[in-house]
Amino acid sequence: MRLVGLGVGPGDPELLTLAGLRELRAASRVFVPVMSPDEEGRSEAVVRAHLADDAPVERLVFALNDDVRGSQQRRNELWDAAGHKVAEQLRETGGSVVFATIGDPTIYSTFTYLAATVRRLLPEVEVVLSPGITAMQAAASAAGLHLVEGAETLTLVPVTREVTGLRAALRGGGTVVAYKGGRRLDELRAEIEAAGALDRSVYAEHLGTRQARVLPLSEVDETVAAPYLSTVVILPPRGGRGEQL
Repeated sequence: MRLVGLGVGPGDPELLTLAGLRELRAASRVFVPVMSPDEEGRSEAVVRAHLADDAPVERLVFALNDDVRGSQQRRNELWDAAGHKVAEQLRETGGSVVFATIGDPTIYSTFTYLAATVRRLLPEVEVVLSPGITAMQAAASAAGLHLVEGAETLTLVPVTREVTGLRAALRGGGTVVAYKGGRRLDELRAEIEAAGALDRSVYAEHLGTRQARVLPLSEVDETVAAPYLSTVVILPPRGGRGEQL
């Protein structure tokens, strides 16, 4: 029996890989993460674009937007409930089941916690990772940016709890990408501006959907609530061609 963590990319169905499509079509059931059982999530929208209307797609509720600084009881209860449901499906049918996750299953993905739960319940399960295109790649492509050149480093920082990690990354040089900073966009922007990098920063939200916005961070109204899954790319100062080698 196989549990496949499938990265479906940032939200555009055309960015699903051929390997991912093969896993989808071979699965006995496809599970998708949602915040509410009556709402279609972005992963589900990508999956359904490639499957028949009656394909076995099941929603699993997670505390995707809960504040990580508070109690994690609800988050853990939902991980357990989802893990038991997936394990039950594997026991009944064997074969492969797919968990479709936005972006890539190895990068800040709910699949990490689901797989750990299922492994505890079914030690014999084979866990397979099918990579997907990340938000930082999609944001850079949409903005016409090159994420890194030559010897530049690339640092990915989650901004769910605080901006201290971002501050340290900006001091380290290279390209910095901030994930999940929508709730702290004003703090995030202040740190970037203090580092003198505001004119080298791009903001992106709802990537891969009709609501997608990609624009200079300096043009974003920080008084307006930003989506939790927003992405900010901060480039380093660059010279001419090849100077970063």
